Parts: sequence; C-alpha cells; structure tokens
Amino acid sequence: MPIDDASTRLAEVREKIARAARIAGRAPDAIELIAVSKTHDAVAIRPLLAAGQRVFGENRVQEAAAKWPELRETTSGVALHLIGQLQSNKAEEAVALFDAIHAVDRPSLVGALARAMDRADRRPACFVQVNIGDEPQKGGCLVADLPALLAEARSAELPVAGLMCIPPADIEPAPYFALLARLARDHGVTGLSMGMSGDYETAVTIGATHVRVGTALFGERA
Repeated sequence: MPIDDASTRLAEVREKIARAARIAGRAPDAIELIAVSKTHDAVAIRPLLAAGQRVFGENRVQEAAAKWPELRETTSGVALHLIGQLQSNKAEEAVALFDAIHAVDRPSLVGALARAMDRADRRPACFVQVNIGDEPQKGGCLVADLPALLAEARSAELPVAGLMCIPPADIEPAPYFALLARLARDHGVTGLSMGMSGDYETAVTIGATHVRVGTALFGERA
C-alpha cells in the first residue's frame, strides 16, 4: 500500500471517529484507534507507520512476534494490542510483547497472566472480554459471569482497563454496545474496546474508548 493511500485512509478513519465523537459530545482524542494488522506483513504495515499511526492490533502471539520486533526497531512509540483469544500457555510471551491484552475471558487466563506479569515485572493493560451476544462459537465470559471474573482479575492485581466485546454479525450492534457500556458503568471500569471497520462510528457515539479497525485502513484481504 503506497504511503499516500495509507495517509488518505488513516485521515478518513480519524475524521469519522472525530465526527462521531463530536455528535456524542465527546473529545475525539479520547478514542484510541487500533489499526488491526493481523495477517498483514511488514510491507503493508510500514506505510501506516510512516503516516503516523502508532497503535496496532494483532490476533496471534506467534504472528506478532515474527514481525513486530523488527518494525519496532525502526519506529519509536509503537503500542501493540493483543485482540485475539489467548491461550494460557502463551501468557508469558504475550506479557513480554504486548502493551494491552483485550481478551481476558476466564479464570485460568487471569492466573496465568498474573504469574507472567509478576515474573516479567511488566503489566500490560487488560480488557475483560464479554460474550455480549451469548454466542457459543465466540470467546468472552457470559454477562452473568462478569462480576466474578472482574473480582478475580482485581484480586490478582491485573491492571483492568475496561471491557471488550464483538457483537453478533449482521445484527444492529448499537444495543450490544450500549449493554457493554452499562456493564462497564455498573462495574466501575472506564475502558470500552468495541467497534470494528463496519461499526466503529456507532461504537464511538455509544462510548467506545478503543476501536479496532482493519479493513478500512488496510483494504480488503485477498
């Protein structure tokens, strides 16, 4: 992707975020844009780095470990977010590599992350993923299990930054975003990781603090 294309796409997404924020009476700079670079190689990522984007999201520990150390050597200020499911046996690698982890969804992972953070003396921000549509094929804790999981995460001294969700596909997402926002308020957390390429503007109007945008920045995958 040429640098001009990357700059144009990045500017368009940022402007849409800013417009949605203004509609909701929010400050545009209160929303973190995470460029979802999963499946994209370094050649595709560099134009966005050159255009000024510094926060990126990856789904897999192994994929991120293969491409980001070299990219970080040549670009300062990069923050890396793990937005995919995390196996407990990968907790140590994830803590070493990522600045935020968006899919804390079960007690066993809480324990693995807490131990890894203590060993590494490094504490990436953690978002508890909620299975907001109660979909068996998706990760995330059930809404009914959220209080217990949050209590466990706090007891383990994980730095809980907020909640994360992926609403059901092909259904109006606004009610699901509103439910996540209410759950966050009820449980005293401020971060809301919600909204992707097709619905991030809606998410921003409902309170998203982090939006995860891939296709709108990188184009359709082959």
